[in-house]
This record gives sequence, C-alpha cells and structure tokens, in this order.
Amino acid sequence: MRLCCSPERDYLIYMTSEVITPQTREGFRFHPKHHPIARGILIATAIVAVLVTAAYFAAVTWGISHQTLSLYDSTRQRPVEVEIAMRRDVEMRAHAGMITMPVVIINHGNTVRFTEYSFLTNFFAGRGYLAISIQHDLASDAPLVTKKGEPYVGREPIYERGMANILFAIHEVAKREPHANYKHLTLVGHSNGGDIAMYFAEKHPGMVADVITLDNLRVPLQGAFRILTFRSKDPEFVPDAGVVPPGGKDVTVVNTKYRHTDMSDRGPDGLKLSIEDTLSKFLNKDKNSELAPVNTDKIDVPPPPGAQAKKSAQ
Repeated sequence: MRLCCSPERDYLIYMTSEVITPQTREGFRFHPKHHPIARGILIATAIVAVLVTAAYFAAVTWGISHQTLSLYDSTRQRPVEVEIAMRRDVEMRAHAGMITMPVVIINHGNTVRFTEYSFLTNFFAGRGYLAISIQHDLASDAPLVTKKGEPYVGREPIYERGMANILFAIHEVAKREPHANYKHLTLVGHSNGGDIAMYFAEKHPGMVADVITLDNLRVPLQGAFRILTFRSKDPEFVPDAGVVPPGGKDVTVVNTKYRHTDMSDRGPDGLKLSIEDTLSKFLNKDKNSELAPVNTDKIDVPPPPGAQAKKSAQ
C-alpha cells in the first residue's frame, strides 16, 4: 500500500488492492488542519520563512565590517577615536577599484559615545556608504556650558574642535580607504553633533552633499545643500530662535513625539525604524522626484510605550 495524491481532486488516496468506495474515500480527504502530512508541510514552510528572515537580518548585521581606529593628531596633540563601517561586499569591490564609496560622517551628542549610533552606522553601511563615526569628546575636556549673548551660546570653540576632528579623520581614513568620495560628504549628527555637522557644512559647503541632524539646538539649518532634521518634542531641549526653519525646498523638517535623548541607540526601536524609513526616502529622492512636494513637517512619529530616557545635557 502506498500514498499518492489525486491531481483532479483535493484528497489523498491509499493505493491498495482494496476497493475504495465513496464512503471510505471521504475518510482520506486532505485537510490542512487535520492531516498530519499537511500539518508537517505547514510547519516546515513556517520554519523556512523564519530561517530566511533570520538569515536576511544576519546578513545585514554580519555582512558589515566594523573597525575602530585609535588615531592621534600630533598638530593638536589630541587623540581621536574613529569607527569605520562598510558592507563587506562593497568594501571588496572598492578595494578592487570597481566602485567609489559615498562617505557619511556621524557625530555623537554630548555625553553619548560615538559607538552609540550603530543603528545609523549599519543603516548607511548597508546602503553602500563608508560610515565614519568620530569621538569628539575626551574625558579631560571641560563640560559644555551655556554663555548667553555669545555666538552659539559660547559653543563655537566646541564646533571648531569638531570641525578639526572631521578634517583629521577624513585625512587619516582616506589613507586606508582611498576608493571613497571625500569631496561630497553626508554629515549626520545628534544634538551637539548635529550642530558640529551644520557648522562644518557652513564653513566647508563645497564638501557637503547632505546634512542630517537629530535635534540640534544651536546652529541654524541653512545652506546650499539638502538638509533633513528630526525634531523631538521635549520641553527640556528647545532649539534657539532661528535654528529650525519652517521647511522648504532644501530643508525637510520631521517632527516626532520622542524625547531628545531618545535619538541614539538608547532610544526605542520604533523611533529608530521611523528614522531609517525617512532616511531611505530622503536619500532616494532628488529635487525633481515625485516625493519632493511631500509636506514632511507634518509627520508625527508615535511615542514609545512607557519609554524612559536619561536626562543628560545634550
């Protein structure tokens, strides 16, 4: 006796020497919920789907190389830590001279480490960028202070130091990764890092393609390049007057319901996914695309359920 499936009917038939009557045939009817073979097929299909999904996310994570460089700027007598991240296949093609990688510079917020933006590092590296994340602060540095009445409330020396860090990091990384475009940078920064990014873009506009800030507070968002800014809804971190424009052709303002300190790896996954989704649209569109007229300053990202954020001076 063996088992086969009738191509014309939706039931299984046991091939046997016995006569199969309509009554006995009904007992062999194929039903996914009851037949053990059907259940096995469904379970196997579900397992395969889970494994494929897991393999995809593993490839995204493990397919990206991360390297931390402990550099030293002898001119300023200052150590500068830098993390570089690349997709492994893109790295190999670049080293073979087949492609030139776009470059993104990621700048951390005050009291947040340069390694605490892995969701951004992996996002950009996954899209083929050479992602460079710079540690701007040292333990020996004086804490940030606010001096009313001075330019950028007294933070300009911090921004100048950050700009010098970026130029130094580019120079050093270019020695190791020459097949990358260091002349048209994408600058990303959270809070104080966003101000450093905007300050750099203001002083070196010819080197900048795009600026993306996560709730910067001091340096106005303006320039002859595309700007995307994510804004928190946090009464403790309010931008200075004139920093955030109403939005326009080259400035995209995305208002969220999250807190200022959520915009790093410390924040909820929902916010990170929303940021990545908006970044994808921003990076994919050009000025003539159908996405350009979208009024993104009306976007509201749902708040995290019961998320707690540390209150640190950014």
